[in-house]
Amino acid sequence: MRTIKALAVTAAIAAFSAAPARADIIIGVAGPMTGSEAAFGEQFKHGATKVVEDINAKGGVLGQRLQLVMGDDACDPKQARSVAEELAAKKIAFVAGHFCSGSSIPASEVYQENGILQISPGSTNPKFTERGLPNVFRTCGRDDSQGRIAAEYTVGKMKGKTVAIIHDKSAYGKGLADEFQKALNAAGVKEAFYEAITAGEKDYSALVTKAKQAKVDVLYLGGYKTEGGLIVRQMRDQGMKTALMGGDALVTEEYWAITGAAGDGTVMTFSPDPRLLPQNAGLVKFFRAQNYEPEAYTLYTYATIQAWAQAVEKAKTTEWKKVAETLRANKFDTAIGTIGFDAKGDVIGPTYVMYVWKNGKYVYAD
Repeated sequence: MRTIKALAVTAAIAAFSAAPARADIIIGVAGPMTGSEAAFGEQFKHGATKVVEDINAKGGVLGQRLQLVMGDDACDPKQARSVAEELAAKKIAFVAGHFCSGSSIPASEVYQENGILQISPGSTNPKFTERGLPNVFRTCGRDDSQGRIAAEYTVGKMKGKTVAIIHDKSAYGKGLADEFQKALNAAGVKEAFYEAITAGEKDYSALVTKAKQAKVDVLYLGGYKTEGGLIVRQMRDQGMKTALMGGDALVTEEYWAITGAAGDGTVMTFSPDPRLLPQNAGLVKFFRAQNYEPEAYTLYTYATIQAWAQAVEKAKTTEWKKVAETLRANKFDTAIGTIGFDAKGDVIGPTYVMYVWKNGKYVYAD
């Protein structure tokens, strides 16, 4: 009997010792994994998956492994809120997301209600961080900065050109167009026209004809790659040399897949390309070996999770309020460089620069 009891105790101790000391820390990544902007969701997915693998390979965070769960909002505000609720139910400690501003803004309210820290790698609408929500951050820039840089480029490099402005009615698109218009007008330039388009349409001939009649040299788009690509092609079909200008939503090779050579000369704003940073050589090599090009927001998502993980280590807890305080009080070495965050949650780091599409690649503009 004693032997049996001793064996039982020994077995219980062994079982207890073999059990994990602590459960994994669950984090989320949310974005358009399907739909017209799925290219950006793919960037989020690749960046998040790789950084979680790298962090876990080095021992995790606070001695715990990270477990990644994903949410697909398809860039739809209602779906984004549902995704946020689903992620909250999974008890995530943090979310890297969303991409579209129109998704991040309603989702942020759910995360706030559930005590979840949110850092967006790609939502640029100023409203995202202007509402005073203490759980909200972003590693990308803002549209007021993006619009100003584009307007300065237009006035300086395209002096005397006729400019028109269009947007797709989205939080991102209209917000970006408004900021560009504001900066352009402040510089003494009045646009030929400012109007909305309907996203998802295939025929933009009426808009193209109007731009042609107004002799527009630069058409500024607040919107995404699909509409921009179709508009460029239809302008070229009518013999127009009008340059399309836009924001960071044109920074994807899928834009060129839509336009082909017609996309040559398209100008856009985005932050300095993190693929060119020396410290990312090995990371870029890894992705390319997987036949994946880590463009645009791939490394921004990687950096977003890096910053959160470093803040957790400094705070010695995943409790969101303490992590938020740590994010605002420190600098973090990430794949997009050394960054910090201001009181609103906006990133302190690289600003916007101009790019131009040439021969299927986007490169720094002159």
